Amino acid sequence: MSVQLQRAIDVLELVQASERPLALGEIAERTGMAKPAAHRLLQVWVERGYMEQEPLGQRYVATLKLALIGFRHLAATGLRDVCMPELRRLANETGELARLAVVEQGSLTWVAEAQGARDGLRYDGNLGRQAILHATAAGKAWLATLSDEEAVRLVLAQGFRGPPETGPNAVQTVDGLLQALRKTRAEGYATAFEEASVGVNAVAVAVVDTATGGGTVGSIIVVGPSARMTPDRAAAITPTLRLAADRIGALWPIRRHTEREGEARGAA
Repeated sequence: MSVQLQRAIDVLELVQASERPLALGEIAERTGMAKPAAHRLLQVWVERGYMEQEPLGQRYVATLKLALIGFRHLAATGLRDVCMPELRRLANETGELARLAVVEQGSLTWVAEAQGARDGLRYDGNLGRQAILHATAAGKAWLATLSDEEAVRLVLAQGFRGPPETGPNAVQTVDGLLQALRKTRAEGYATAFEEASVGVNAVAVAVVDTATGGGTVGSIIVVGPSARMTPDRAAAITPTLRLAADRIGALWPIRRHTEREGEARGAA
């Protein structure tokens, strides 16, 4: 891959992942580029409709174009069709938000969710975004299935992010991360208590491709306000969470599963 193409992708991924508009100077600094070079690449993305520039602040923000491409891809895989019944059942049984994140090229991306909270405090997630690995239960559930060396490499590549991108309790050191992964392996599930966001707690387990032996393919998580999602409740939810993860893992890989269903319907 050419250096120019790599830089263009770096710029796109940075702006796409940001929860706020970014100025040219910040984009150039965070991608290690000179401002003129970053500006040229940004203008290409604006012209192609993947970004837009604020009229007043001149900062850059991602459009929905890339997200729409991603969701069209999800529709083609059949992932949501297969997984949503399990997520809805998990959400109804726990009365909280159930979410699924899928492993993709060294990261975890939120791809599906179902809301089980009927009234009062509730937490709503953002689909299509990458999980912050060291600060989310989903991230730690996946990392715990890897070697310590690989887990550390992935987190360092993403960076130890702090507030406001994470909550106040997110680990900020390699030693803290390794301690959290040891705890996750010992307990068989991962937790995040005000690590991803203030006032938000979660519990997660890894989803393993048991159909083909393809290893860990994602994480399934139940998340809710810290007032309800206490450590004791997180532990009590875990058996239900594991059953949902097992059922989804048995359906993997999603595309092959839906293709078999389609062939069966065509033969009927």
